[in-house]
Amino acid sequence: MTTLYTTAEDAEEAFYEAIGRADLDALMATWSDDEEIVCIHPTGQRMDGHAAIRESWRSIFESNPRFSVHIRSKIRWQSLLLCVHSVVETLYLENDRTTHGPMLTTNVFIRGANGWRLLSRHTSAAAEASDGENDDLDTKQHTLH
Repeated sequence: MTTLYTTAEDAEEAFYEAIGRADLDALMATWSDDEEIVCIHPTGQRMDGHAAIRESWRSIFESNPRFSVHIRSKIRWQSLLLCVHSVVETLYLENDRTTHGPMLTTNVFIRGANGWRLLSRHTSAAAEASDGENDDLDTKQHTLH
């Protein structure tokens, strides 16, 4: 049975929770059924389609079985069918006391018959600490007309 994410925030939360559990099936369930999905990792690699994205996350989980991602400085733009989240991420690896980041991430969600799903994700290393670096979660919302 397919999970119905009633908001883009629900889909995003499920995505980050799946990362924290290293649950590849749950992570892939947050992605749109559209074959034109795209994921760009901080290394600059671009994956197109379910098979490539699934393989990239499988490899990440295999080499880093447990890590969590903390997000802050979330800015959102939303229309009826599309939602864009710009966030600052910091990675915490299990058994590693150092943090990795900050990283700048744009998550794009689309609303379809099965609710909100991830359509595109682009993450890159931040050149320097961004505004709100110490904020736990600074959220700004914008509505697109």
